[in-house]
Amino acid sequence: MKTIAIICGGDSSEHDVSMRSASGIESFIDKDKYIVYKVELKSGLWEAILPDGSRSQVDRNAFTFLNEKGETVRPDFCYITIHGAPGENGVLQGYFDLIGMPYSTSGVLVEALTFDKFVLNNYMRSLGVSVADSLIVRIGQENEVSDEDILERIGLPCFVKPARGGSSFGTTKVKTPEALRPAIELALKEGEDVMVEAFMSGTEITCGCYKTRTSSHVLPITEVVTANEFFDYDAKYNGQVEEITPARISDRLTQRVQTLTSTIYDILGCYGIIRIDYIITEGEKINLLEINTTPGMTATSFIPQQIRAAGLDIKDVMTDIIEGR
Repeated sequence: MKTIAIICGGDSSEHDVSMRSASGIESFIDKDKYIVYKVELKSGLWEAILPDGSRSQVDRNAFTFLNEKGETVRPDFCYITIHGAPGENGVLQGYFDLIGMPYSTSGVLVEALTFDKFVLNNYMRSLGVSVADSLIVRIGQENEVSDEDILERIGLPCFVKPARGGSSFGTTKVKTPEALRPAIELALKEGEDVMVEAFMSGTEITCGCYKTRTSSHVLPITEVVTANEFFDYDAKYNGQVEEITPARISDRLTQRVQTLTSTIYDILGCYGIIRIDYIITEGEKINLLEINTTPGMTATSFIPQQIRAAGLDIKDVMTDIIEGR
């Protein structure tokens, strides 16, 4: 039997979210086919979690650890479910490439590109994909761009968010000029670059997709409805949201979104499961919000919902991704 390591944790504010996703993935993987360990990465300490709850330190030279019998284990495949650094920005992928370890996500370039929202938006715009206007404020240069310049360019309301981060940590919907600078300072606590992004009013949706060498699956679309100011942490993880799968949009629009999702997947050269968030504005205009290359994978997350709605067995999906490399 192959040994699968679920790589979780990380050093960002999304650590605990990642640990929940790891538990979800562990429950999804077919135990008749695979031996599964979770491996937590945090603050320079890499540890495999053994069946009895004890921990075994990972040797980073070859990504090996001792199991409960004292035997050396080197996983056959790593399923990366770190949200944020180092699993969603290409750093961990580069390490695995160097030691010849197959993994579940896209490669270094795709991960780095999609992790930086500002860079991604400008790249996707160059390909003709509609995105909101935005600008970047870098740490140490906060005072080089005045509030007046930002508001003249982007307008109100707007979103202020870390350029490289997720789960809406450090994100603020700014509605008054006085709230802009505190929002930038909050976002800078999560990362070195802050993106100020124009507000778009419309219907928020999200669409999952995964492909292997032999199969292609664009999943049903989920509509995201929340009474909160935006799809913030409480909406994502504390139930303050209504998630409707399939989304209440026309068949034509559904097909357009799914086609765009598949096209973006191919253009970037993705692997494994990704999830692309969009907002549909007036005239059924499709605007890209974000590309998630390590989406949440708890039982109630979007991707498991969409897999069920597609009539697929999530165990089979996990097997496809593991064997598809």
